[in-house]
Formats: sequence, C-alpha cells, structure tokens
Amino acid sequence: MLSKVTTSRWTYATLRLVFTIVVILGVFGLFLFILGRDPVKAYRDTISANLLNPRGLSQVLVRMAPLILTALGVAIPFRAGLINIGAEGQFMLGALVGTWVAFQSQNLPLTLIAGMLGGALWALLPGLLKAKGIVNETISTLLLNYLAPLIVGYFVFGPWRAPELAMYPQTPELPEPTRLSLLFGTRLHLGFFLGLFFLLAYAYLVNRSRWGLELRTVGGNPEAARRLGLPVERWIMVAMMVGGALAGLAGIAEVAAIHGRLKMAISPGYGFMGFLVNWLAFANPVGILIMSFLMAFIASSGFTLQITQRLPYAAVNVLMSLILFTVLAKPLAKGVRG
Repeated sequence: MLSKVTTSRWTYATLRLVFTIVVILGVFGLFLFILGRDPVKAYRDTISANLLNPRGLSQVLVRMAPLILTALGVAIPFRAGLINIGAEGQFMLGALVGTWVAFQSQNLPLTLIAGMLGGALWALLPGLLKAKGIVNETISTLLLNYLAPLIVGYFVFGPWRAPELAMYPQTPELPEPTRLSLLFGTRLHLGFFLGLFFLLAYAYLVNRSRWGLELRTVGGNPEAARRLGLPVERWIMVAMMVGGALAGLAGIAEVAAIHGRLKMAISPGYGFMGFLVNWLAFANPVGILIMSFLMAFIASSGFTLQITQRLPYAAVNVLMSLILFTVLAKPLAKGVRG
C-alpha cells in the first residue's frame, strides 16, 4: 500500500513538472511569434548551442551548481513550513566569510566550511526571530537580501579593495590553494558535484531518516509536533541554518571557482532563481535537479537568442517572469511534495 502511494506521488509530481515545462515553453514560443520570430528555430538553435555543443553544455552545468545549492537552501526550510526568500543574501555572506578565511588560512576545506558558516549565521537571525514569534521569516529574509550586498560592498570598496584594480572594485585574487579546480578544460568545477552530493543527501535524509520525519512533522503540523515533544523552535532555527549554509556554500564556490576574487557582481540573482527552482519543484529532489537544469539552460540561452533571433538578453527575463507567474498561478497541492 505504501509503495502504491509513493508511486502515485512520484507520478503526479512528474506529470506536474512536465506540464509546467510545456506551458512555460509554449507561452514563450507564443511571445516569440508575436514579436515576429520563429519559435521552432529559436528552440532548435538554443538546443544546438547549449546542449549538443560540449562547451555550451558545460556552461549550463556551471550555472546549475549554484542553482542546486540555493534551491536546497530554500527547500530545507520549506520542509519545516518556512519560506526562505533570503538565499541571495546568504549566498553573498557565504562568499564574504569564505573569502576572508581563504586569505587567512589558504586552505580550501576551511574556506568552504567558512562559506557555509557565513550563510548559516546570516540565516540564523530570521530563524531566531521566527522561533520567538517576533517577525515572520518571509519578511526578514527578504529584507536581509538588501543588507547583504551593502556589507559585501563595504569590504570590496574599502579595506579589501585591490589597489591595482581601481576602476573595478574587487578583492585581490584568492590564494591558489583555495581555488576550486576547473575540470575537463571547461569552467565546470567541483561545486557542481558538491551540489549533486548535497541533493542526494537531502533526498535520503528527508525521506528516509528520523531527522527528515521530524522536520516534515514540524512543517506539516507544528502544534502536533509540540504535543509529540518535538522542539519546534529549535527545528525552525536548524532548518534555516542548514538552508543558509548550503546557499553560503554556493556563494564561496562561485568565488573560488569562477571569479577567483570577491566582487559585487558574483551573482546574477542565483538566490532568487534558486527560490524559483524550489517552488517549481515543490521541494522534490528530482524536481530540483530538473528545474535547475531548465533554469540554467534558459539563462545560457540568452546569448544564443541575441545572435540568432536578434532579441535583447532581457527576453530571458520575460521567460523567467512567465515561469514565476506559472508558479504563482498553481495551487500548492498538499501531500505531493515528494
């Protein structure tokens, strides 16, 4: 009986994901047609450039890495009944703290751990406020997104600014021992595989462990969880900190692998896109993987559309908006979060 229920949930979740993708691509195709472009040619060109081309595919995977981690940063609090919109700020603080430790220790594992700690501490504040019943986490995490770049900007424009780069405020390059190696002659790096590892860990722990059961109980019915003796307030803070840690890891991995130094423009909105990925996937591990790939593919397709369809890169923002409206228009079905 349990197996049938599980199969039914996975089938429903899969059909929902397929339906979402078809609707999104169909509406965007209509948008291209209205502009006088050929939707079929646009999709064919983007698939050829970003999936069938090895270098293009590697770039899609590079964009997937922070999306998986920031989506997990939203999914874990979501399982506890929390809405974490602060993955962008946690991403930035993880990059900041990880960069500082990189210069101090010149040790890669410590750098990555520090990035996770930075994100976790930034998420602890809204978690604590929520646990004490002072401020809703949706509001506090959203507002902290605007504070985090200001803190990063203080160090990038101030004490950490590289003197040889006066026109482009950023830190000096990270020490070589703290850099994530690029793989296979592309920009693909270890952060992608760290994302896959934590995605697998999330899938196992949430669905197969006592930790996951208690987390889902707190998210499903906090009052019942209290009657069962579960420390609901503690779980709220733990869920927020674990989510923040993964978003922070995404931040420092992006610095250590792609940029090589801390700067203001390390994120094109990965935290917000990770939030969108999770809500498209409804915290389902397979859904997060699929939607991260789809969002990375869309982001990488912007340059192809510029060349082949003579569309501005902002057309990708239109597609992202269509995705957001699709998410908001769909009711969150209970019991099928997979």
